[in-house]
Amino acid sequence: MTGAVTGQLPDFPARAGHDQVCVPACILRPATLDDLPFLRRLYHSFRKDELAQIPWSQDEKQAFLDQQFNLQHRYYIAAFPQTDFLIIEKDGIQIGRLYIDIGADIWHIIDIGFLPEWRRLGLGSATLKAIQDAATAGNNRGIVLHVDRNNRRAYDLYRALGFNDIESTDTHIRMEWLSHQLLSELRSESSGVN
Repeated sequence: MTGAVTGQLPDFPARAGHDQVCVPACILRPATLDDLPFLRRLYHSFRKDELAQIPWSQDEKQAFLDQQFNLQHRYYIAAFPQTDFLIIEKDGIQIGRLYIDIGADIWHIIDIGFLPEWRRLGLGSATLKAIQDAATAGNNRGIVLHVDRNNRRAYDLYRALGFNDIESTDTHIRMEWLSHQLLSELRSESSGVN
């Protein structure tokens, strides 16, 4: 069954831009096909609550999630070929993923997420702040991302870190953080202007 689940999925593109982002106490490394079982398990954790309401057997849920993961993986590889597909590790343990395109003037976070046991520990905030710091240091204009409307925790975190809503659909909100906004705020604080 494992071969059928992981077989025939496209490999990750070879990218090296992730060296610009340094997350405290974590390692970011390029994903490989060997990471697919971990990434599949991570994806399943993202959808667990959603599927809890559906009266399917565990086998049916597993098959559905495997299919959805495969579709998402193929889509991400095809739609975002300039993306760094990264595994987030802490103390040698895979804890999350960061898919980010840093090839443009405004960086694009395609996806970021952690296993349930690593959520609510400040790692998401630390990762996003590290990305903001790297974007600012590299003189990039900012960062854009999309958040599911039902993911209130992530939305609130993005807002707390200075991301603003710029567009929305029935399912997602496009948010943007501009590095010059942060620099302007820092200048205002240092000059005593409120």
